Amino acid sequence: MENQEKEALQKEIRRLCEEKDAVILAHYYTRPEVQEIADYTGDSFYLAKVAKSDSHKTIVFCGVTFMGESAAILNPQKQVIMPSAQAVCPMALMVSKEDIKKVRETYEDLAVVCYINSMADIKALSDICVTSSNAVKIVRGLPNKNIYFIPDNNLGAFVAEQVPEKNIILNPGYCHVHTSIAESEISSLLKKHPQAKIIAHPECRKDICSLADFLGSTKELIEFVRDDSAAEYIVCTEEGVLFNMNKVAPNKKFYFATTSICPNMKRITLGNIKESLLGNGTLALVDDKLRKAAQVPLEKMLEAAKK
Repeated sequence: MENQEKEALQKEIRRLCEEKDAVILAHYYTRPEVQEIADYTGDSFYLAKVAKSDSHKTIVFCGVTFMGESAAILNPQKQVIMPSAQAVCPMALMVSKEDIKKVRETYEDLAVVCYINSMADIKALSDICVTSSNAVKIVRGLPNKNIYFIPDNNLGAFVAEQVPEKNIILNPGYCHVHTSIAESEISSLLKKHPQAKIIAHPECRKDICSLADFLGSTKELIEFVRDDSAAEYIVCTEEGVLFNMNKVAPNKKFYFATTSICPNMKRITLGNIKESLLGNGTLALVDDKLRKAAQVPLEKMLEAAKK
């Protein structure tokens, strides 16, 4: 996209936001020009908090569909618009109601801990939600001995290592982007850039996490490169974080695996943001009964994170 075209679209989007009393929230994995126009940019946890606290009557949620659902669950009085209905997170679909029922029947003293990367009907059957930035803290603080961690296997395994006193039952879900990052490519990048530190998101496989000098949520990775003394980093997460990494550490260099792209996040464009503000987006709708059930674990997460 030419700069002139981009600037014109961004200007029109800002005009429409003012006209519609709308706020734009964008996840770190979206396109740079989308993050650039957003009022708030962040990870799932931060954006969930913003969605609840912001005063605008309309939320344009630039992220995958479960994120818009979460905003709608927490804000029944607001209109939540998704610029692209095709921006779906496959991992959010990798656990079923039947899976939860079976585990509940098998284990006593069980808490179903649901990663926020999940759909409303799964949240509704869970005891509490978590994000990658607070999962360890929340699981550690639960009174239950048995924890069914859904849907992400890799993040669940990371939590299990950090909280060995709990019995973590894992679900076979995964993030296709983080799981696709290959140890061979990271090793190759390290040979080319031997002074670089390896940093990784815990949604990566264990072989990648074991190579990392630092493991953390998306926000924590950005904060790490801002505060750390190294000049180069091999970054094992979705490449959209580069926009903010360049902002907070403009003189540092960052290297990514070739597979570090989420095509679903990239479906969100300035064009469909504009169209959504013109009434052509998809509303994130959750029926009232499901909304009330799914709201409980989300609110528990927000409350537990304060402690």
